[in-house]
Amino acid sequence: MLNKHHKNIQSPIKSLLLISVLSAQSAVALNIRCGHVFDAASTKMIKDQVIMIENDRFAGLEIYDNQNIDLDYSDQYCLPGLIDMHTHITHQNSATRYIEKFQHNEADVAFNAVVFAQRTLDAGFTTIRDLGDAFNVSVALKKAISQGKIQGPRIFTAAKSLATTGGHADPSNGYRDNLFPHTTPEHGVVNGPSDAMRAVRQRYQDGADLIKITATGGVLSQAASGDNAQFSETELNALIATANDYGFKVAAHAHGKAGMLRAIEGGVASIEHGTYLDDEVIKAMKKHGTYLVPTLIAGDWVTEKSKIDGFFPAVVAKKAATIGPLLAGSFNRAHKAGVNIAFGTDSGVSEHGRNGEEFGLMVNNGMIAAQALQAATIHAAELLGQSSQLGQIKAGYYADMVVVNNNPLSDITVMTEIKVVIKGGELTKGIK
Repeated sequence: MLNKHHKNIQSPIKSLLLISVLSAQSAVALNIRCGHVFDAASTKMIKDQVIMIENDRFAGLEIYDNQNIDLDYSDQYCLPGLIDMHTHITHQNSATRYIEKFQHNEADVAFNAVVFAQRTLDAGFTTIRDLGDAFNVSVALKKAISQGKIQGPRIFTAAKSLATTGGHADPSNGYRDNLFPHTTPEHGVVNGPSDAMRAVRQRYQDGADLIKITATGGVLSQAASGDNAQFSETELNALIATANDYGFKVAAHAHGKAGMLRAIEGGVASIEHGTYLDDEVIKAMKKHGTYLVPTLIAGDWVTEKSKIDGFFPAVVAKKAATIGPLLAGSFNRAHKAGVNIAFGTDSGVSEHGRNGEEFGLMVNNGMIAAQALQAATIHAAELLGQSSQLGQIKAGYYADMVVVNNNPLSDITVMTEIKVVIKGGELTKGIK
C-alpha cells in the first residue's frame, strides 16, 4: 500500500508549484453576469452582459451566452466603481470637533481613518481624492490599503492642504499663542513665493499625489471671513509653477469670486465649492477647462448644524448659515452654463459613508441622473488624471464596480443603497 501511494506522490516542489498555479488561476479569473451595465461614456444601460476580470483589471465585456458564471447579478444593475473627488478621510465633524484637536494624537487620527475608509468603500466609492489631512495619515493609509493590509478606497491625497497665515487650513487658528508653534511651509502655511515653492516640495517629500490650496476663506475655520482671497497672485504663480514641475495637479478650495478668479487664471485644475461664482467666473472656468467640485451635501450639513445653538463656535455658525445655503444655486448656474463638473462631497464635514447622498442633491438641483453618474465616474477620472484606468467598465481598466437593485437612471436615490462592491477584482462587500 505504501509503495502504491508513493507512485502517485509528486516532488514537493512540483506539488507546491501546481497548488500556486491553481490558486492564482482561481483568484485572478472571474466572470460576472449583470442584467444591466452602465456605460459611463454613452450613459446607456447595456443589457445582460458578462464582465470578465483578470487579476485587478477588467478583461472584457460580452453578451451572456451560457458562459460559466462566478457571480450572478442578472436581476441587478452594475456600474463602475464610484469616485469622490473631495474627502477628508482622517476626520469627521461633530459638535466636539474643536476640542478634539487638543485631545487626538496621531494614533487616534489613524485608527479613526481606518474606520472612515471602510465606510467609504462600503458606500461604493472605490477611489477618493483626499484634500487635507492631519499628520500625513492619509499618505500612510493609502500605502496600507494598496499593500492589502486593510480595506479602503484607492486614495489620491494632497496630504496637508496649503494655507496662508490665519487663513482657512492654517492649523494654528483657534489656539492661544503659546499652544502652537510658529507655522511654516512644513505645517502647510505659506507667506510669499519662496514659502509656496517650499511647501509644494514638502508635500512631494511627504508622498502627496496632488496639491490642495485654500484660495479663500472657509466655513469651518475659526477665522472671520469665509470668502476673502487669501493667496496673492505671485504666491499662486510660484506655487502652481512648482506643482507643475513635480507633476501635481492643484485643487483650490474657494468660495469668493476674487480668490476663484486668481486660482483659475493661475491654472488650478478644480475649484472646490465655488459658492460665489458668477458669469465672469464661469467664463474663466470654461476658458481654462477648470472643473467645479460642488460638495452639495457639505452645504446642507453646515446649514443644518448652524441652526443648533452651540454646535459651532459663533464665528463659524455665522459663516455656515450664510454660505451653506448658496452652494446649490451656484452648482445649478455652473451646470446650466456647461462648466465641467466632477462629483465631490467634502465627506468629513458630513459623515463618511453618506457620500451617495450627493447624487440626489445634484439631480434635485438641475442634473439628470446620467450626468450625475458621469460626474462620479468618467468625469472624475478625467480630473484625477486617470481616465485610462478608472471610471469605466472597460478592458484594461481597474476592475472596480458596484451593484444596485434598481435602475439609478430612473431613481438616483438607489445610489445610497449599494449592495455589492468590487475593487481591483476583489469582492469587498456582498455575498459571493
